[in-house]
Amino acid sequence: MPVHNASCWLEECLQAIVHQDFTGSMELSVFDDASTDDSRKVLEGWRERMEDRGISVVISGHSSSQPRGVGFAKNKAVTQSSGRYLCFQDADDIMLPQRVRLQYETSILHPNSLIGCGVQRLPEGSTERYARWINSLTRDQLLTQAYTSHGPTVVMPTWFCSRKLFMKVGLFDEGGKGVPEDLLFFYQFLRQGGSPLRLDQRLLVYRYHEAAATHSVTEETIWKLRVDFLQERVLSQWENFTIWNAGKQGRKLYRSLSLINQKKVKAFCDVDKNKIQKRFYTYEESKDMSGGVLEENLNALQLREGTDYYHFN
Repeated sequence: MPVHNASCWLEECLQAIVHQDFTGSMELSVFDDASTDDSRKVLEGWRERMEDRGISVVISGHSSSQPRGVGFAKNKAVTQSSGRYLCFQDADDIMLPQRVRLQYETSILHPNSLIGCGVQRLPEGSTERYARWINSLTRDQLLTQAYTSHGPTVVMPTWFCSRKLFMKVGLFDEGGKGVPEDLLFFYQFLRQGGSPLRLDQRLLVYRYHEAAATHSVTEETIWKLRVDFLQERVLSQWENFTIWNAGKQGRKLYRSLSLINQKKVKAFCDVDKNKIQKRFYTYEESKDMSGGVLEENLNALQLREGTDYYHFN
């Protein structure tokens, strides 16, 4: 569990850990990333109650002037821990009593899987569409939507896996604020043939608030990572393809592609009657170096007769 200025949430979080119905051995490993509130005091205040419950406690941290970031804190918490399985817990979230037991049992059966679970959002009704997406993805969609989602399809606060699997994938990126360390780890997990899995039970109360670290990651950062991963894993295997969307997002995707993949685009498809009625849709200017001469071309989307899509010339 990484901690940074989380004292207002820690009581609920730690109480839920104590109330886990898992009967095996457990350890709470916490790294305090330069908190300036009384998070460390709250943590130490729970040590005796944890140990009375049979949960060993490892707490460390640093008091530098600046936090090192979530990736750094998670890595420290993992490396100082001793368990054969890892249950990731954010300091502002609340486990339901069955979480560790059910995810542990599932991880034994699926050793090559990153195990997630359903969530309850707090406050209730916040980010309702996002919560519905988290809880409703099919097993196939956990893989296919990795290329279109704004983060891991198995959301980080619900992760559970073996230490062996975690170390095979490698530690979190420690770039600090603005770096989506969970998404980078998830992509590397998929590269190595990992299989994401989610329990349908809602085993975590996933808190939404403006101070959450996820808000420091920009949409452009996520977009670039997604497009790069799509090109690496999918588009590099295709001879050509079409882009569904002749509007702003389709054009943005095209501009984000490498030159090699841009040349594979055969058509832009759309059902927008306003676009179709124009029949000829100016796309963008491009500059190609050919035979040492700089040539300026005007690329355009042209409607094919009798069809509802634009052809890229």
